[in-house]
Amino acid sequence: MAKRSSPGIDLAMYVRALPLLARHPSVMVMPLLAAVIDVLVDQAMPLFTNPLGGAGGGLFQMLVQLVYLWCFGVAIIQASNIWRSRRGSFDEAWEEGRVKFGGILLAAIGFQFIVWAASYIGSFVGAIGLLLGAVAAFFLIYTIPAAAIGGMPGSLAISASIRGVRAAVPASIVLAIVFFALWYFAVPVLLPYALVNLSPLVWKLVIAAARALVLGYLAFPFAKQYDDVAFRGYW
Repeated sequence: MAKRSSPGIDLAMYVRALPLLARHPSVMVMPLLAAVIDVLVDQAMPLFTNPLGGAGGGLFQMLVQLVYLWCFGVAIIQASNIWRSRRGSFDEAWEEGRVKFGGILLAAIGFQFIVWAASYIGSFVGAIGLLLGAVAAFFLIYTIPAAAIGGMPGSLAISASIRGVRAAVPASIVLAIVFFALWYFAVPVLLPYALVNLSPLVWKLVIAAARALVLGYLAFPFAKQYDDVAFRGYW
């Protein structure tokens, strides 16, 4: 059998995602829920961690990240349905996400653990820890789509992600760059400059809304890229 060529970089999907999100704003519902939970946990966490000298803060952050990943999985399901010209309603995505709850959660836990382990091991040799964590996250970039769309739980989603990245390295690099630029730079670095005059609580709520908007938008390229790789026989 002839070897399939790697799928090309679909830059158009990043542009097409904008009007799709505008026509289907309900994609942002679950990301917004995750962002609100993040704000509430951030407000309540000192009540539990301050008496312990800050101990336990990492556990709260881990739980918040799991909420983000699971809610992102539901958004990806809805985005995938929209790309496939289905009705793409929130109710359908919620029901499918509820059925796949365990699989998405296991995939999210596996994603977090591997990235943490890679960063921790690398921390013994300085800045390489960040590099190893970034490399691990890159190869696991399709983990949540594989669990949410493909229905692959835990280790199967992780393996599918690694195969997907190897099958479409250039496209995966672009997806990772877009995610990093929006999630780790635009929202936490650029946006705060426009919010300097707001009260701390309002500032956090605006950041939460921005995170929901970013994740809602990202659900479309994540879903499309996974569909292109997974359902065209590239692995």
